[in-house]
Amino acid sequence: MSAYERNMQPLIEKVKDAPTDNERYNANEQFVQLMDEALHVDESFYWKWNLGNYVSVLTSSDRQFRIITWPVVRDNGEYECFGFVQSYNDRTDEYDVYVLNDKSDELISVNEETLGPENWLGSVYQDLVETKHEGRTYYTLIGWTGVNALTQRKVIEPILFRSNNSRPQFGQALFRREKNLRRLVLEYSRDAMVNVRFDEQIVRTYENKKVKKNGRTYNIQVPHEEKMKMILFDEIAPMLPGMEGLPQYYVPTGTEQAYVFVNGRWELKDNAQGRLSDQKLNKEFEPLPKQVPTYQVEK
Repeated sequence: MSAYERNMQPLIEKVKDAPTDNERYNANEQFVQLMDEALHVDESFYWKWNLGNYVSVLTSSDRQFRIITWPVVRDNGEYECFGFVQSYNDRTDEYDVYVLNDKSDELISVNEETLGPENWLGSVYQDLVETKHEGRTYYTLIGWTGVNALTQRKVIEPILFRSNNSRPQFGQALFRREKNLRRLVLEYSRDAMVNVRFDEQIVRTYENKKVKKNGRTYNIQVPHEEKMKMILFDEIAPMLPGMEGLPQYYVPTGTEQAYVFVNGRWELKDNAQGRLSDQKLNKEFEPLPKQVPTYQVEK
């Protein structure tokens, strides 16, 4: 494994810094071949790779799988991602290896499709979130890619392994209130900065309650602040009206949203505002809303 790593290190430097598409892709082809060979070596799953920051290596804490991803940047600013999944097979008691093929350009409904290794929405994964419900572990990946010269993309994507099957499935209906959503894809301007991270934050939520006053029932919102782990992300929208559907003009709105894992699902907190417990994040909490009627009165 040390020999494989020594041979791959100069290749990934060429993938990153070589001056032409031809040189970068030639080096990448050799890198892919060596990585494929290395991952088929017995016990290779336990090797701690040292290939620099350009290659992401994420391993689940239960050693169910490992995912390795990296990009190749073309002269025109387009990105193509490459990767491998090494996952445990219950039947053979071994780790199987799957090559990931970036088919981003061919996918249409990227938020709604369930994908496999052969038609992967290419990303360089930056974090692996593990959550549990009723004894089952759920895995969610947070990734990024540059897409092209105009846009970049961040993705929140569940990855699933069926019982007695090591083949990875990308995308899963874990998003409460959005039954067709298999992953959240945020595509936005290359000049913008969008934060997506899993963290323990203080979040403000609002609970709808009914109160009676002067013989009438009013709907009010009662604010709560709670510390919890969540996937916190920036809401994005066109910078000007009329630019809807053109991701190169999408930027953060200044509003933060959060997904909290509740009873086996990611639940969106629409009014969430996160901040670190010991420092400010982007802004102070907005003032609490006054507890006033919402104009719906029950007699």
